[in-house]
Amino acid sequence: MSETPTDGRADDALLERERAHFGDLDARLGRVVVTGGGGFLGERIVALLRDLGVNEVTAVGRRRYERVLELGANSVVADVADGAALARALAGADTVIHTAALAGVFGPEADFHRANVVGTRNVLAACSEHAIGRLVLTSSPSVVFDGTDHVDASNDLPYPARYLAAYPRTKAEAERLVLAANGPRLATVALRPHLIFGPRDPHLVPRLMKRARAGRLRRVGSGANRVSLTFVDNAAWAHIDAAAQLHPGAAHGGRAYFVNQSEPVAVWDWIDRVLAGVGAPAAGRAVPGRTAYAAGAVCEGLWRVLPLRGEPPMTRFVAQQLALEHTYSLAPARRDFGYRERVDLDEATARTIAAFAR
Repeated sequence: MSETPTDGRADDALLERERAHFGDLDARLGRVVVTGGGGFLGERIVALLRDLGVNEVTAVGRRRYERVLELGANSVVADVADGAALARALAGADTVIHTAALAGVFGPEADFHRANVVGTRNVLAACSEHAIGRLVLTSSPSVVFDGTDHVDASNDLPYPARYLAAYPRTKAEAERLVLAANGPRLATVALRPHLIFGPRDPHLVPRLMKRARAGRLRRVGSGANRVSLTFVDNAAWAHIDAAAQLHPGAAHGGRAYFVNQSEPVAVWDWIDRVLAGVGAPAAGRAVPGRTAYAAGAVCEGLWRVLPLRGEPPMTRFVAQQLALEHTYSLAPARRDFGYRERVDLDEATARTIAAFAR
């Protein structure tokens, strides 16, 4: 039995229900390889697969992960951008869950392309070489973000004509590749979890805490915009739901789906709740969305020309993400592969606060 993200025991009652729901998941999925399996989301997928009785689970990453080994899974070192090494790592797999990616709001296009596009091409090539039958891609709602409010948006949103950052642009290219590969020999699906959070979160919550404690966190926009979040366990369950139902001709084959909490939040109210819970100050005064966007354009220019290290304090993409509505419908995922929210928003938020308040 693996541990929950808060280092307590897994919910035995939930696991018992899920084992009954999935039946013999080991026979259904066979050997599972999770790229990025030592990461925030990847490790939770590995842990749940092991809890559900999948015997052969392998995490592929750029280093060996002791926590993965403690879960009873294998840890294989391979860079997804290294086609030969990745092909060796995927040999013998029946199901691949591809979570590995380079995330970020700023940086060299070549780095994002190598990790997100070349890496995905290599995964597809390995699936073809080894006759692997199932591939689940972790994508992102940012691949369809067009700079406007998305309210209860369904998965039929079109790709925009242009992107403000390399991450969504390269993830969109990767998603297109995976969905186009769906067919009688390889069934594919892409999931788009939005703003994954939870214990051991290395991105969202730590950045908010760091900026707030440094007095550099500002509200962007009206502060009333509503956003869909995704608890890491729910994101992991969604990947397992999608993989378990995936086969040639499946309703969700060759399609992309949003995954998030069923209940959206007023984003700045939720941020203030988390910050108060971990003993950090609330966000400072509000900055109009247009002002933040203009500041982001200036920062991007300075970081490219000088150049400066790290990510700029604001970018155009981040300004729009913070100021606009981003809520997504779960109806397609529920209908096509039976996704069910296992941890509600209030419990997910409480678990996260408890983990970071230590």
